[in-house]
Amino acid sequence: MKVVITGGCGFIGQCLGRALLQRGKLTGPDGSAAPVDSLLLFDVAAPAQRPGWADDRVTLRDGDISDPAVVRDLIDRDDISVFHLASVVSGGGEKDFDLAMRVNLTGGLNVFEALRARGKTANGLPRLVFASSIAVFGGPAMTPAVGDYTKQTPQTTYGATKAICELLINDYSRKGFFDGRSARLPTVIIRPGKPNAAASSFVSGLFREPLNGETCRIPVREDTVMPLIGYRTVVEDIIGLHELDAAVLGPDRAVSLPSLNVTVRELIDALQRVAHDRKLGDIVFEPDPFIQRICDGWPQDAAFERAVRLGLPKDAGLDTIVENYIEDFL
Repeated sequence: MKVVITGGCGFIGQCLGRALLQRGKLTGPDGSAAPVDSLLLFDVAAPAQRPGWADDRVTLRDGDISDPAVVRDLIDRDDISVFHLASVVSGGGEKDFDLAMRVNLTGGLNVFEALRARGKTANGLPRLVFASSIAVFGGPAMTPAVGDYTKQTPQTTYGATKAICELLINDYSRKGFFDGRSARLPTVIIRPGKPNAAASSFVSGLFREPLNGETCRIPVREDTVMPLIGYRTVVEDIIGLHELDAAVLGPDRAVSLPSLNVTVRELIDALQRVAHDRKLGDIVFEPDPFIQRICDGWPQDAAFERAVRLGLPKDAGLDTIVENYIEDFL
């Protein structure tokens, strides 16, 4: 079978692609395990060099996800699964409404319609896993802990586009156009490399920069609460959600992934515990009202009972996430 990962050249996309190659098989449209013979990583810009983990099954392509012809060309087989990760992130979406709508909403519709165009075959329906976000929640009426049964009132354009795509996936699946699932992600840590335009980018930076001996500038208060998930666990959960039988999910295809609900102060404490004798760069608080306002509008606590019932794993703790990052990237 073929696997397409949109946003596949980003950090999570590459972690997912590598894990899929190592796994070797996925559940195909007919419900049986099928070998992955083709893995396409699609993104707005492909790297100049292939990832070191990529074998001859891997193809890299760049293009505009808001162009329906480009997306249709990606989804060119009936025996296919799509992991739709491509997105303009939170801070970037607030600064450029039109870009967020074009990539997140129009791009999502293009993926959905390309899968729909394949039609139901004798072998069954193709599967889609969509990377949603707990940014679908927000507003003054938001409950102290949000979960799968909380009303969605997003307070960012990013969150609004994610909520719309979740509803569309439910309906496309109900109509039998494809077999969709939405993984509702908290903030994913720890991302190597450079900061991105996400309002939560500082959370990875809080670990990454000090461990590199560099100064990290934190734009929010130390009592700011962030629901988080480790990068290893999010890949396990996304694959696990793909593998679930549709009957287990029922009509609501969106699942809030397990998270750790921690303050910025607790993040710093975990870094200092795990670092031991490593010389760390400085952590400096430099308030940014724009970032603080976005973070204050997000959930402060997240419930995930449904994910646990479905067998999706949870991180053991912050220290383990930091230890994994040091092992994998340092």
